[in-house]
Amino acid sequence: MAKHRILFVCLGNICRSPLAEAAFKKAADEAGLDAEVESAGTADYHVGEPPDPRSIQEAERRGIDITGYRGRQLGARDFHEFDFILGMDRSNMTDIARIDPGDGKARIAMLLDLVAGQEGREVADPWYGGPEGFATTWHEVDAGARALLAVLLDETA
Repeated sequence: MAKHRILFVCLGNICRSPLAEAAFKKAADEAGLDAEVESAGTADYHVGEPPDPRSIQEAERRGIDITGYRGRQLGARDFHEFDFILGMDRSNMTDIARIDPGDGKARIAMLLDLVAGQEGREVADPWYGGPEGFATTWHEVDAGARALLAVLLDETA
């Protein structure tokens, strides 16, 4: 069976998408699903930088080390290399559509659209708040990660 390739996308790739990457890696590992998982930003603000310290702390609370993650920008090649590209909010989705070359294989969706009853909801952006916002973001991206995992396990069953 082919390895699943998943890309989580937010604006700067230092808050939400690294947490989504971490949540999905953890869920996939627990389920024994072979997946390659990355995250990216639609903007180039934080290319090469580690995640926001508050994201690092939130992941640590979950037993996950994301200190080695580095920000990168979404590019046209990603639409050919990944099976799923999942944005965190409507603005991300607009930016993703702008970058999409139109001939890739990636299935594109907003992350919470995969969660029953959460369709159309955006993952909260914790950037301007305190640590409690990062806990909220974790719960949202973890729900999205587990919903995606269920889709992938169902497709491979």
